[in-house]
Amino acid sequence: MTDSQILDVKDIDRIITRISHEITEKKTFNPDSVVLVGIRTRGVFLAQRIQKKINEIEGFDLDVGTLDISFHRDDLNLRDQLPQVGVTDVPFSIDNKIVVLLDDVLYTGRTIRAALDELIDLGRPDRIELAVLIDRGHRELPIKADFVGKNIPTKESDLVKVYLKEIDDRDEVIIKCL
Repeated sequence: MTDSQILDVKDIDRIITRISHEITEKKTFNPDSVVLVGIRTRGVFLAQRIQKKINEIEGFDLDVGTLDISFHRDDLNLRDQLPQVGVTDVPFSIDNKIVVLLDDVLYTGRTIRAALDELIDLGRPDRIELAVLIDRGHRELPIKADFVGKNIPTKESDLVKVYLKEIDDRDEVIIKCL
């Protein structure tokens, strides 16, 4: 097994800055109608970083929420143990809002499908857009990100590991080739 560093701390910061600009530069952007919702765990930290960066760039705070998708997963019966259940915390209405959903890695699309189910349980947004740090391909569902930090070609057997300082004490992305 070999490990290759794909992104370091500077790369991740540059991606956060670029995605923040891309969000605010859309012609439909209105700070009163856009909210950020991160998928637990690392998507939440990415959402918080983007909120902070947009505040630095534009001078306003977007609402940020946390989404736990544990009960919407389609692989619960395939797992040896139940997933660790967290808390969905979206303390604002998503009705008629543009929800920017954030996750660290887009792979098969099944996590995003589960997140969409959870979001729809919370309300009826005007639109849902997807932002990811890494898109590694190998989709099983017709899901595409609106904002992508980096596209990384991988084999299905590869592992993509995202480390963020808020939980892992470092910022980097590693591919473990099996």
